[in-house]
Amino acid sequence: MLKVMATPAKHIVVGIDVSKETLAICHLVEEKLQHLETENNQAGFKQLVKQCGRDSLYVMEATGIYYLQLAYYLYKEGAQVVVVNPVIIKRYIQMHLGKGKSDKKDAQWIRRYGEQNQVAYWQPEEKIIAECRQLEQVIEQLIKQKNMVINSLEALELQPVKSQLAAKSLKQMLNTLEKQIKQLEDKLQANLEKAFTQEIKLLSSIPGIGKKTAGMLLLFAGGFRNVNNYRQLIAKAGLSPREYTSGSSIRGKVRITKMGGSLIRSKLFMCSFSAKKSNAACKALYERLVVKGKNGKLALIAVCNKLLKQAFAIVKSGIPYRPDFATFSA
Repeated sequence: MLKVMATPAKHIVVGIDVSKETLAICHLVEEKLQHLETENNQAGFKQLVKQCGRDSLYVMEATGIYYLQLAYYLYKEGAQVVVVNPVIIKRYIQMHLGKGKSDKKDAQWIRRYGEQNQVAYWQPEEKIIAECRQLEQVIEQLIKQKNMVINSLEALELQPVKSQLAAKSLKQMLNTLEKQIKQLEDKLQANLEKAFTQEIKLLSSIPGIGKKTAGMLLLFAGGFRNVNNYRQLIAKAGLSPREYTSGSSIRGKVRITKMGGSLIRSKLFMCSFSAKKSNAACKALYERLVVKGKNGKLALIAVCNKLLKQAFAIVKSGIPYRPDFATFSA
């Protein structure tokens, strides 16, 4: 979660490259770069704060889950924390023609980014959202396991000689996984409906979006509390168009970025089939693109973007979907 924007050079900036086991740290001492390495644990965190102080601005990448313990610790200590998307740091380094790669160099680049750019302070997510994200992650893993078991059963059926015990074992495993998935999905949905009662009601008023997708969308967007415009949602979902052209000779297909948001992207794509028939704005958009010769998949992706645009407008305004939403969301 993010809060107020921090302008560069108001704090001593500490750049931290986070890995599973260690923290590579870069900061200035009397205008000279200093490097420090600590363990990625409570003892290392204490050493970091003792060395760099609570008044510094700590900048790190969102490296999997490995940054979370540190970010929480620094936040509780009263320090200002900035968490940056690793892609942004990577592009920043490329833009400045950075060469070579090591933990020390990465920490140096992260510090430099935090010093030269306007950044947003990080805050922990609400407990209910953090718990829901964990439920969602476990559900995803169980679904993957379920699909593997289904594939194994199908392969077993094709064998000329089949072990009944093997088949029975796989079916029992499949049944257990399905029960676990259902149990966790019900719990997740109940938690989301409790946390976002009004927002789910608003979002599920959009033709094509049901309560389950509405809940997932709210979880994906963190309740829309730190989303300033619908374009941020589209980019986060990896649905931004990316064109590949150069001069007059290279004309690649327009594709989406597919950066992050794979689960919500797949859900929205499924919703787009219904929305292109029942949602006035989506229907008009889909038909207009098809008439222009765009392929069906590209038109459906545009419908996904329209759904996100509608979702943002509806949650922020508090006004449910209405039939003339085509003009309301233009």
